[in-house]
Amino acid sequence: MTKTPWFLLLLLLFILASAAATQIKVTNNPADELVAALNNNRTAHKMKSLYDNPGLACIALQYVKAYQGDCGAVGGPNAEKPAESEFAETFAPNCGVLVSTLSPITGRLLGCQSHYADPSEAFLDILMKNNKSLEIVYNKNHTEVGAAVSGTDGGGPYFWFLLFSSGNTSSSFALEGGVAKLTRPGCFSGANDDCSSAYDWSQTRRVWPFVATALLVIGYAFRF
Repeated sequence: MTKTPWFLLLLLLFILASAAATQIKVTNNPADELVAALNNNRTAHKMKSLYDNPGLACIALQYVKAYQGDCGAVGGPNAEKPAESEFAETFAPNCGVLVSTLSPITGRLLGCQSHYADPSEAFLDILMKNNKSLEIVYNKNHTEVGAAVSGTDGGGPYFWFLLFSSGNTSSSFALEGGVAKLTRPGCFSGANDDCSSAYDWSQTRRVWPFVATALLVIGYAFRF
């Protein structure tokens, strides 16, 4: 009989671990996955994939941060965007991008919502929302792309951003020392950096019912 509580304990811990693994998913870098979703979509439509430029991507993250977590300023009648002058005056210096290598921006796709989404879902459901978005994705003038994903203080709202350029992929958005400055919170693509700061920590709330149930059953089992 003494083995029963221990068996129940191990069983419940296994169930709890399985539930947690199902409910929580942390990606290495959702911005990299967003670029992958974009390029998979382009190649499926017989178009070239775009070069993932880390300098451009870091600037994309700076662009998102300029909204200061104001999701209401994205899209709709109250839509806003940072001034063009900020690219050279603020975004590039913050990333260590040489201002002399800034290249023309050929498109932008920005979306925002309260909860975290899988990168492929974000691409299809948040960024690809109308014909204008399709025109931007399939624009033949693009040569490179940078992606940024950012939340606010580890939670929503979440911003998803793709910034396109027609620059020379071997020389545009060049970085001082060859490495972009890593800035948190938020993730940007092409940095060879594991980044989960865009992760929705509210997902962990779904695990707590399993924890509470397990503790109650374990406590009951050890009483007898």
